[in-house]
Amino acid sequence: MPFDHFSMIAGIFNKLERFTPTPSLIDLISLSASNSLLDVGGGTGRVAIAFREKVKSTIVADISHGMLVYAVKKGLPTVCTPAEFLPFPSDTFDRILIVDALHHMHHQKLTINELGRVLVPGGYLIIVEPDIHRFLVKLIAMAEKILLMRSHFFDEGGISALLNSQFVNTRGIHEGLSLYIRTEKVR
Repeated sequence: MPFDHFSMIAGIFNKLERFTPTPSLIDLISLSASNSLLDVGGGTGRVAIAFREKVKSTIVADISHGMLVYAVKKGLPTVCTPAEFLPFPSDTFDRILIVDALHHMHHQKLTINELGRVLVPGGYLIIVEPDIHRFLVKLIAMAEKILLMRSHFFDEGGISALLNSQFVNTRGIHEGLSLYIRTEKVR
């Protein structure tokens, strides 16, 4: 198993990394009180906590036990698992979020396939990634390479290429340092 960089920085990340959903993200995720939400690569629960009160249920899935400790402290249900092999039945979640995490997944294509498997037909997968076309993001990508984090950043075309025939109506938005992509599972 690769070295878990995230368990080492979990405490620092939890204190420093605040999350406020942008209007674009709120629009793309289009939540209702009846939705179930899976936050993949959700770490400390910083994203899930922002949406917890807006949905029926929320689960944070992450491979880093050290990060999930903080999500548990926030009262969030968690599952320690790689994103490529989720322990959920098919067609379980109405919304799946993966925020600033796809570039850390070891097998991005397998991850996308697995997210599609557990997403209900008509459900939305929302991917938020650093916009690799931004200079600052390029520096971060280089730093992650130096730290041997095995990150692989994608632009909008690269993420779209990962999506398979089970996804339709894909929409991308570039905003600040982020790229937002929403896609819908075929009904």
